[in-house]
Amino acid sequence: MDIAYYPGCSLHASSLLYDVQSRRIFNEIGIYLKEIEDWNCCGAISAGKVDDLLAVAMPARNLGIAESAGFSEMMIPCSACYSRTLVAQKALDEAPALKENINAELSKKIRGKIKVSSILEVLLTAVVSGDLAEKITKKLKGLKPVCYYGCLLTRFPQTVSVPDDVENPQGMEKILKVLGVNAIDWSYKTDCCGASAAINDEETGLKLMASIMGDAVAREANCFVTTCHMCQMNMDAYQERFCKKYDIPQRLPVYFITELIGVAMGLSPGELQIDRHFVESTRLLKELNLV
Repeated sequence: MDIAYYPGCSLHASSLLYDVQSRRIFNEIGIYLKEIEDWNCCGAISAGKVDDLLAVAMPARNLGIAESAGFSEMMIPCSACYSRTLVAQKALDEAPALKENINAELSKKIRGKIKVSSILEVLLTAVVSGDLAEKITKKLKGLKPVCYYGCLLTRFPQTVSVPDDVENPQGMEKILKVLGVNAIDWSYKTDCCGASAAINDEETGLKLMASIMGDAVAREANCFVTTCHMCQMNMDAYQERFCKKYDIPQRLPVYFITELIGVAMGLSPGELQIDRHFVESTRLLKELNLV
């Protein structure tokens, strides 16, 4: 099955490994990600703070490209891009005049018939169909993760239709069960890591990250698992700093869900680029004889 794929800016830069993993594991499942041509930045978090029209027009152009290519669904791994695109699509549906105004400037028009999906939504279709289970060659025994969804995948600036419970999402937990893993239940799964606050308000950012880390450690988790590249980057890249600042002795790897799926498929850490994390992340997998 072919599906439109919008990687967004980060998956072509700081989170390139997430792009590599996503393409590989979906290919194994039989879902072929087709990157849309000539895509542009969706505006993510910043556009909505600067210009309301651009906040809709930027993701609208990508929707038009995907629809014109004949796709009925587009997957977006980045939580910020997913949120921005989903909210923009609703704004276009509810405001015909706005849609007409934006379409007047686009060579590839928005028709409003394409489904915008998060990476979890697409993975869960493979869980339901059994396609994911068929590709699993080993169970990930010994992993005790907390599923960290973050805020961008669960909190939207307006009401949109999403398939999971935004207060207590369960998508990652369902996927992990196929891998032989029972995630630890915890209360910080949708808390904010500070996003870009680590750059412009470091004190606040580090405090938020330390709170998340502290609760995971208190529940005896041995790793995090996430789908948000910003959550992964913050909890991984800043972990040494916030742990030292708040006297947290433990260090926990922060895995993308795609990495754990890949390991369960028998792919090596090198193929999945797990060795590129800031916090050493292959040691736990080796200790548990998973790689």
